[in-house]
Amino acid sequence: MHNRDWPLASFYFTYLAVLGAFSPYIGPFLKSRGFSGWEIGVVMSVWYGTRIFAPPLWSAAVSRANEPIGWLRGGCIAGTAAFAVLVLPLPFAATLFSIGLFAVFYNAVLPQFEALTMAAIATRRSAYGRIRVWGSIGFVIANVGYGWLLQQWGYGWLAWLLLPAQLLMIASAFGNRYTVAASSASAPIAPAEGFWATIRPRLRRTELRWFLLAGLLMQIAHGPFYVFFSLFLGRHGYSAGAIGGIWAVGVIAEILMFLAMPRVLSRYPAAWVMFACFAAGVVRWLMTAGLTDVLAVVVLAQLLHALTFAAFHSSGMQIIGKHFEGNAAIHGQALLYGFSSGMGGVIGALLAAALWEYMAPGASFVGASVISLLGMLAVRRLLAAHREPAPI
Repeated sequence: MHNRDWPLASFYFTYLAVLGAFSPYIGPFLKSRGFSGWEIGVVMSVWYGTRIFAPPLWSAAVSRANEPIGWLRGGCIAGTAAFAVLVLPLPFAATLFSIGLFAVFYNAVLPQFEALTMAAIATRRSAYGRIRVWGSIGFVIANVGYGWLLQQWGYGWLAWLLLPAQLLMIASAFGNRYTVAASSASAPIAPAEGFWATIRPRLRRTELRWFLLAGLLMQIAHGPFYVFFSLFLGRHGYSAGAIGGIWAVGVIAEILMFLAMPRVLSRYPAAWVMFACFAAGVVRWLMTAGLTDVLAVVVLAQLLHALTFAAFHSSGMQIIGKHFEGNAAIHGQALLYGFSSGMGGVIGALLAAALWEYMAPGASFVGASVISLLGMLAVRRLLAAHREPAPI
């Protein structure tokens, strides 16, 4: 990896280390404070819901800024301040507000940084996977490390333990000299056009619409995983340390897939890779729902995260990059993050919570398998729109 790429990689590392400690353990943390499964689902739906409006509003503000890197740093600081309030024993409404405010800033800065990264490596797009993989490494280290710490101290300490990781994220934002240099040119990286002016003509493209729907469905399918997987494992007798290790298996598989994706995408069209990712999702969620007591099956299901997340994400970045090139990239990232990840996250969290609370915990993962089947149909329409040939 090029020396000037390391600052970019460091931000992905620290940013996703925060997520690696937050995602697996926020459910047990909220449960330790006495919240119900439905309340946990509502909190997480707000977490994802901020992705709908925060990235577009953020990108609109950044597009008018002379130094976009200042917005990145300010967002990291504000998000950390909002999260720090959780060290207090807050009631449900205050917890919901604190996590929601944290999510606004945390979720807003990633599309901006993705756009800055893509601008920085404009002539070296294949380098993206090798940079982004450091985020996965940070995620897995946090998975394992925080799992061990929480097993010793208890889930109630999560808020305190996450603060050092967030401070490291802020330090990385301030130390990211390469993106400062890239963003402080006479013309800012971000486009002068507004968010809607940029995306409206592109949304007429049938291929882009089917791609966004596919991204939405993949995020919905992951709803039970991101909201309830740790609680589901806990119900089957797994300790916090074991839960962290199981999450780590999926992220290690994700890392290896990110490294392999330049070769994969040089051989297979992105939409065909996405079809395979949804097929893997059908199998993964059924295995999780029905055979959670068998550790080997849980591990095998986690290995499929390499497809349902890493391969899907890399393929999606290639497709969205084709429709939003150059200075339009920040708005394209905001659209993808807001619609597919944001709206999909809200629907996935609430659907998973309803199935968990009113049917059975395993039913939420069966629902994810059904959503993955619908995703396969959406990608077939995407293929028809693009008329891509089948791989040999």
